[in-house]
Amino acid sequence: MHKNQELTPSLQIENLVKQYPSSQTIAVNDLSVVCYPGEIVGLLGHNGAGKSTTLKCLTGILPFTSGKIVINGYDIAKEPVKAKYTFGFVSDKHDVFVKLTGMQYLDFMASAYGVNAKTKKERFAELDEIFDFGDRIFDPISDYSHGMRQKICMMGSLIHNPKLWILDEPMIGLDPLTSAKVSEFMRDYAKKGNCILFSSHNIDSVQKICDRAIIIQNGLKTDDFYFDDFRAAHPTVDLEQYFLSRTRKEK
Repeated sequence: MHKNQELTPSLQIENLVKQYPSSQTIAVNDLSVVCYPGEIVGLLGHNGAGKSTTLKCLTGILPFTSGKIVINGYDIAKEPVKAKYTFGFVSDKHDVFVKLTGMQYLDFMASAYGVNAKTKKERFAELDEIFDFGDRIFDPISDYSHGMRQKICMMGSLIHNPKLWILDEPMIGLDPLTSAKVSEFMRDYAKKGNCILFSSHNIDSVQKICDRAIIIQNGLKTDDFYFDDFRAAHPTVDLEQYFLSRTRKEK
């Protein structure tokens, strides 16, 4: 047992099933996952594997067919507002209020999460060290590049210092310097007792940042391992080749 598993889980997914009404295919099939404070967990899978659907179910964006999701002690179906106060979510779509400036968006997010002015100011100073907007924070979001919209969404999702940070393909669109800063921030954030779950189809970025990987294919979980344990048990196995072998699409 890893030391973090002695703590109360940040996230519990029990037998999650999601089937879209318009499809015969089950998008997420009997998925069970437990994540703990202090962990960075990578949800790995090819496009269409069920990663984004899983994240949207656990954040309350999508209703799910059956199963149970508990976030920091709150059932997302029974106590959605209490659950949502304890996590931050960064979608892969960056649907933000483009007529607002970056600062107005952060003010809005702080207000939504009940963050007072003093805490917001302190939190913004911390986050601007990472994301380095400078005076562009006062420009309309409509003028931002894809990467800048990604960064402002990250800042907004962190303004309330959530115990669980959930991200869908977070490194796409970030320049190398910001990507390195975000990776370092993630490690520091987890060390403070928070949990991070992010989806990716890039095994390289996941193994650089994460303690643990969960692989899903066609909505099914195929693997759930800590990288240290995997390397100790399979010292000669190339992780990227292993991932590809577990997620090879059927012809």
